[in-house]
Amino acid sequence: MIQGIINVLKPPGMTSHDVVAFIRRQFGVKRVGHAGTLDPAAAGVLPVYIGHATRLIEYAANFDKSYRVELTVGRETDTGDDMGKLIRSATCNLPKSDQLLHILQSFKGDSMQIPPMYSAVKIDGKKLYEYAREGIVVDRKPRAITIFDISLLNQTDTVFLFDVTCSKGTYIRTLCSDIGKKMNCPVVMSFLVRTRVGCFDLSNAQTLEEIVANGDKLLLPIDSAINFMPAILLNETQAQAFSYGQQINVPGPADSPVRFYDSESHLLGIAQRMDKDPYYQPLKVLNINE
Repeated sequence: MIQGIINVLKPPGMTSHDVVAFIRRQFGVKRVGHAGTLDPAAAGVLPVYIGHATRLIEYAANFDKSYRVELTVGRETDTGDDMGKLIRSATCNLPKSDQLLHILQSFKGDSMQIPPMYSAVKIDGKKLYEYAREGIVVDRKPRAITIFDISLLNQTDTVFLFDVTCSKGTYIRTLCSDIGKKMNCPVVMSFLVRTRVGCFDLSNAQTLEEIVANGDKLLLPIDSAINFMPAILLNETQAQAFSYGQQINVPGPADSPVRFYDSESHLLGIAQRMDKDPYYQPLKVLNINE
């Protein structure tokens, strides 16, 4: 069975679901999923999990992400990007670089952000963008986000480029809109590239053409998605017990998940123990080597 992870370079114009469907067709497998939805108009890193690797997608939920963003001033759309309907325009120029940098830096740190109407957040079982397409505006609860870093790259009179690293759940279109409000100017996110998702980076992302040409040669090991967890090697008896879902008493860190491997360095699964408990409890038994 084909299994592993492909760091896909999603092109603009495709949905994340389109990419998953492409991988299913390319590899002839049904069990495929992605980590972190990327807007159809955006490009960039989209980790795609295949086979047993799909059982590890949940551990990607907390990955921080990095983006390169182009923002254009003078117009505003209902979606916040170039794909939407124009709702406002005005003549305005960007502030000087030091003032603009100061505005960007003001967003650094923890804050609350309201998800945009054109998003996949569900309210009462219905996605926000479905409400938006019907002309309905729904009250949305603010969500806690963190901007870890934000920096100005270059600018012209009406366009500027910046890099941002942020927590899960951060909407870059909303960030752009909030930046525009601080500048007192309508803005639109004119282009977006996701440059990193956790340990998956743009520098080693694969285009669809490269995937067609090279196939499973581009598959990354399953454990590349959880390499931030400490690793513990089990002996044969412990490995067999863990594969049956039993608790394991071995030295190791507490209060955080760890990776278990057998003596041949095959990934067995994920376990965790609490501070006062000597036994690791199985969280995920993979049995991928059967």
